[in-house]
Amino acid sequence: MTGLLGRSVAGAGRDSDIAGAQENSPAAVRAVIARLVPGTQLRDGVDRILRAGGGGLVVLGYDARVEHICDGGFELDVEFAPTRLRELSKMDGAVVLSTDGSRIVRANVHLVPDPALPTVESGTRHKAAERTAAHTGYPVISVSRSTGLVTVYVNGARHLVQDSPTILSRANQAMATLQRYRFRLDEVTRRLSELEVDDFATLREVLTVLHCLELMRRTAGEIEEDVLELGTDGRQLALQLTESTADTENLRRLLVRDYLVAEVAGEPEADRALARSDALADAELLELANLAPALGYPATVEALDTPVAPRGYRLLAQIPRVPFRKVEPLVHAFGGLRALLEATQADLEAVDGMNAQLARRIREGLAGFSRW
Repeated sequence: MTGLLGRSVAGAGRDSDIAGAQENSPAAVRAVIARLVPGTQLRDGVDRILRAGGGGLVVLGYDARVEHICDGGFELDVEFAPTRLRELSKMDGAVVLSTDGSRIVRANVHLVPDPALPTVESGTRHKAAERTAAHTGYPVISVSRSTGLVTVYVNGARHLVQDSPTILSRANQAMATLQRYRFRLDEVTRRLSELEVDDFATLREVLTVLHCLELMRRTAGEIEEDVLELGTDGRQLALQLTESTADTENLRRLLVRDYLVAEVAGEPEADRALARSDALADAELLELANLAPALGYPATVEALDTPVAPRGYRLLAQIPRVPFRKVEPLVHAFGGLRALLEATQADLEAVDGMNAQLARRIREGLAGFSRW
């Protein structure tokens, strides 16, 4: 049988997975959203409840804690099916699924969680859902009969499940913004490359590219959440997202390694710099200078006009058929892009690991940059 996460039941909803998700509310919410996306059996069952104009409570897990708060109802232990969920939800009580979601274990259950648990809800069904999730640690779905809203409660978080047209409308707006950022990124990256070759680059141009990349990363993250929630309805959007963000993460890392103020600009140093950039609040991105500390510069307007010179990672990585493992020795040997641009083929061949063919390819690639 296909599991509710789009995987086989054997790999879905394991107790260890749930325990790990409970430690992190965002991860726990995403795990439940994945079980409710269009194309899954659970979403089909919930949609059937909505189309029938009904309501319901569905507990996504069963153990002694859940059994302890179940009053009345009856035991079933039958294979899960969307039609069964819809029919059983016609009764006022909750439906309880097995932890892996493959079976319906109880129906028409009155849930009696600890009444002392805090809740912000006012409706009886929603109060029971929120308290049950907090009491048992298992996600609970509440389908409102009066409003037609589907709400998931998990690990102290509350998530409203929206329909695909609403999510697609929001995601398409974000995608249009992302594509504008992409167009802008191509422009400012080209400009930075020209200035690098002419040795006229300043911190302002570098941070302009980094700023655009950071905006793209954050917008792409929002779209990824929508793609997750859209399930099978988000396939086209996922392809657009992949195309629009192609190679941007690698570009961001190479840019940092080119301009990081440090004796060594390896992967660990780049990771720390990128983490500082990632930690900036959205409001802080309004000021370009706030990105400067990630590269080791002061966050002042005056610092933006500081002349800078790249190590050469980014441009070397653009030369076709040059393995990146060969880029590191070149950067270490010549120390920067200016020296690389002035190097002869013989100079390049003298670097450990270089042969005549590769040195010629690099020399021709660097010469092509110089003709810009």
